[in-house]
Amino acid sequence: EPPADFICPITTEIMSDPVMAADGHAYERTAIERWLATKSTSPMTGGELEHMGLSPHHMLRRMIREWREAH
Repeated sequence: EPPADFICPITTEIMSDPVMAADGHAYERTAIERWLATKSTSPMTGGELEHMGLSPHHMLRRMIREWREAH
Protein backbone atom coordinates (compact mmCIF):
# COMPACT_ATOMS: atom_id res chain seq x y z
CA GLU A 1 0.00 0.00 0.00
CA PRO A 2 1.58 3.32 -1.05
CA PRO A 3 1.90 6.16 1.47
CA ALA A 4 -1.07 8.55 1.33
CA ASP A 5 1.20 11.45 0.34
CA PHE A 6 1.99 9.63 -2.92
CA ILE A 7 -1.68 9.64 -3.99
CA CYS A 8 -3.12 12.50 -6.03
CA PRO A 9 -6.32 13.73 -4.35
CA ILE A 10 -7.89 14.31 -7.77
CA THR A 11 -7.05 11.04 -9.53
CA THR A 12 -6.67 8.91 -6.36
CA GLU A 13 -3.68 7.26 -8.08
CA ILE A 14 0.05 7.32 -7.36
CA MET A 15 1.54 10.48 -8.86
CA SER A 16 4.26 10.32 -11.49
CA ASP A 17 4.72 14.09 -12.01
CA PRO A 18 3.78 15.70 -8.67
CA VAL A 19 3.49 19.48 -8.48
CA MET A 20 2.72 21.82 -5.60
CA ALA A 21 -0.22 24.19 -6.00
CA ALA A 22 -0.86 27.47 -4.18
CA ASP A 23 -2.94 25.62 -1.56
CA GLY A 24 0.18 23.76 -0.39
CA HIS A 25 -1.07 20.38 -1.62
CA ALA A 26 0.62 18.12 -4.17
CA TYR A 27 -1.25 16.95 -7.26
CA GLU A 28 -0.50 15.03 -10.44
CA ARG A 29 0.45 17.74 -12.95
CA THR A 30 -2.04 16.79 -15.68
CA ALA A 31 -4.90 16.44 -13.18
CA ILE A 32 -4.41 19.85 -11.53
CA GLU A 33 -3.85 21.51 -14.92
CA ARG A 34 -7.22 20.13 -16.11
CA TRP A 35 -8.81 21.32 -12.84
CA LEU A 36 -7.34 24.82 -13.15
CA ALA A 37 -8.47 25.13 -16.76
CA THR A 38 -12.04 25.57 -15.50
CA LYS A 39 -11.71 26.47 -11.80
CA SER A 40 -9.69 28.83 -9.61
CA THR A 41 -10.32 26.96 -6.37
CA SER A 42 -8.43 24.35 -4.38
CA PRO A 43 -9.58 20.76 -5.02
CA MET A 44 -8.82 20.04 -1.35
CA THR A 45 -10.39 23.01 0.44
CA GLY A 46 -12.70 24.61 -2.10
CA GLY A 47 -11.11 27.95 -1.26
CA GLU A 48 -9.96 30.44 -3.87
CA LEU A 49 -6.31 29.94 -4.87
CA GLU A 50 -3.97 32.93 -4.49
CA HIS A 51 -2.39 32.11 -7.86
CA MET A 52 -2.49 29.41 -10.53
CA GLY A 53 1.24 28.68 -10.50
CA LEU A 54 2.45 25.10 -10.09
CA SER A 55 5.90 24.13 -8.81
CA PRO A 56 7.57 20.77 -9.50
CA HIS A 57 7.79 18.72 -6.29
CA HIS A 58 11.17 17.10 -6.93
CA MET A 59 11.57 15.55 -3.48
CA LEU A 60 8.16 13.85 -3.61
CA ARG A 61 8.85 12.61 -7.14
CA ARG A 62 12.13 11.05 -5.95
CA MET A 63 10.43 9.44 -2.93
CA ILE A 64 7.72 7.94 -5.17
CA ARG A 65 10.32 6.63 -7.62
CA GLU A 66 12.31 5.01 -4.80
CA TRP A 67 9.15 3.48 -3.33
CA ARG A 68 8.15 2.05 -6.74
CA GLU A 69 11.62 0.51 -7.19
CA ALA A 70 11.38 -1.15 -3.77
CA HIS A 71 7.86 -2.56 -4.34
